[in-house]
Amino acid sequence: MLHSAAAHERVGGSVREVGVGRSGAVDVDAYRNALRDDTALACLQSANHEVGTVQPVEEVAEVCRAAGVPLFVDAAQSLGWGPVAGAWSLLAGSAHKWGGPAGVGLLVVRKGVRFAPQGPADERESGRAPGFENIPGIVAAAASLRAVRAEADAEAARLRELTDLVRARVPELVPDVDVVGDPGRRLPHLVTFSCLYVDGESVLHGLDRAGFSVSSGSSCTSSTLTPSHVLRAMGVVSEGNVRVSLPLGVPAAEVERFLEVLPGVVREVREKLGVTVAGGAGDADAVTVDALGMTCPQPVIELARAIGRVRVGGVVTVVADDEVAAVDIPAWCFTQGHEYVGASPRPDGAAAYEVRRGH
Repeated sequence: MLHSAAAHERVGGSVREVGVGRSGAVDVDAYRNALRDDTALACLQSANHEVGTVQPVEEVAEVCRAAGVPLFVDAAQSLGWGPVAGAWSLLAGSAHKWGGPAGVGLLVVRKGVRFAPQGPADERESGRAPGFENIPGIVAAAASLRAVRAEADAEAARLRELTDLVRARVPELVPDVDVVGDPGRRLPHLVTFSCLYVDGESVLHGLDRAGFSVSSGSSCTSSTLTPSHVLRAMGVVSEGNVRVSLPLGVPAAEVERFLEVLPGVVREVREKLGVTVAGGAGDADAVTVDALGMTCPQPVIELARAIGRVRVGGVVTVVADDEVAAVDIPAWCFTQGHEYVGASPRPDGAAAYEVRRGH
């Protein structure tokens, strides 16, 4: 969706984005207000791939129908768990998400919806795509979806119990953790949390050595220097982010073992980073922290150390040039109960972030 929208803008089109709340869900009224008389297409995921939040597709589809705007739904993550309700116009899925063959996509066009291919077309695929149909891939995708759907309800209930367990136990076992995503309206197999004062790459490596393959939307990984656009949009902590996706049939014992291993992995990373968070009540009115040249998660670590040096109501100013600080410092304030005052740009390209101690 994002790449298609960017391509549309490059040729002179306009794009309007609808924000999400801290749970990762769009607000239906905000979606309604974003539609214009000349809106050609609305887009929405049925469920988010990173945090598992299920979107109000049915309600948004009704808003789009009333406005005469077709709604395209990306159902890749949710289609294996069941149908997508609502009067949407187009729906897409990917077979590998439900255990089918990789490289096979599914596009559903509701009867009565006008559809015109943008690329070269011939008589095959009803003119919607060039080339011959991949019959074996189509059959395999349909067969695998049918097989997964037959067991979806029972497996969803079992996996939801396991992800509920992770959501409840991780904050008990690991200090300073933010479990993100909607706690109820979510996919059954996904759970995401962020561990403060660690870098995501080290956490992923530590879990990998213990036999667990997880992913991360954190900026603190070798593959990216910016946080996930999902976590950024939600305004939640991105550092030390861990995304756990439970595969079908995973034994409960493996989840229990994960919960046994995780605290030690996080503790080891924090020890290597020299994390010591200040406590008590300081007496300073203001403290300035120089975090120039530091990358995630170090600016937040320095903020956490400094907050104990000011009195309640005192202000800590963090000067940082890591762009991720613009996301993680406000999110840290929210989770820790302090007030994020704001940021002021500096001539050198850095920013000064002000935080008022709340307790």
